Amino acid sequence: MKIVLLDAKTLGDDADLTLFKQFGHFETFDTTALHERLEHIGDAKIVLTNKVLIDKEVMDACPNLGLICVTATGMNNVDLNYAKEKGITVKNVAGYSTASVTQTTFTLALYLIGQAAYYDQYVKSGAWVESSIFTHLARPICEIKGKKWGIIGLGTIGKEVAKVASAFGAQVVYFSTSGANNDAQYERVSLEVMMKTCDIVSIHAPLNEATKGLIGTEELAWMKKGALILNMGRGGIVDEHALALAIDTKKIYAGLDVVAIEPMQEGNPLLHVKHSDRLAMSPHIAWASVEARRELIHLVGENIKDYLGQ
Repeated sequence: MKIVLLDAKTLGDDADLTLFKQFGHFETFDTTALHERLEHIGDAKIVLTNKVLIDKEVMDACPNLGLICVTATGMNNVDLNYAKEKGITVKNVAGYSTASVTQTTFTLALYLIGQAAYYDQYVKSGAWVESSIFTHLARPICEIKGKKWGIIGLGTIGKEVAKVASAFGAQVVYFSTSGANNDAQYERVSLEVMMKTCDIVSIHAPLNEATKGLIGTEELAWMKKGALILNMGRGGIVDEHALALAIDTKKIYAGLDVVAIEPMQEGNPLLHVKHSDRLAMSPHIAWASVEARRELIHLVGENIKDYLGQ
């Protein structure tokens, strides 16, 4: 049986993929462009993909295809309706990255709140050596304790962030993007109330009709001066042009792991903010701790075993 991984590079060069060899002849490709899909898949029975599009064209041209394993939680790169029509099983992986995303949320938050970039550079520049006193307080640093932390998307990751924020001493509130989530542990508020009253807002929601463009010019204008917004969900949830303007004109701070188009495009307005010290970004790595990727690969293996009846 032939098994193909279409975009191994997205799992990292250090990923141990030997687990998949037990199921049959295993082939990997670092990346797969649209025009390479049919060639790379060929007569494979099982296809592993993180972001490579598997659509009607692929399914029709690859009649041996029986299982599509998405090496992620989101499955928007697979035509699920047509797969069902063709009798092709599609399996994703959920819950593997909760700790990793939560940790990255606080990495970016603490980096900005603690003015880490500024103070690190102050010391490394030699300025502290020249100081006449033992400390340097040019930029105020704040505590999470006593702050109001709003969460957009109180799912598995959102709840873990809420737990950690509470441990820091923050008051946690949340906004339900679906309108159906009611959690007795935390206060549910409207989006307007959250944006107007919270010191920190973190996004942990998927991109769908309810969340696309959720945070735009009006919502960012509601935020308090000096407030922090963190996006760990999907880039399309936040209007990047509006955010870039708010960072420069309203002294909004932002920590982002995602943007609307990835990899980031040269013309993205976030690359050109005047006050770059108010912005911290990472290249969609929140999901990808060593431990999370190890668990992801293990769970994909379990999905294959389940499909094969092992």
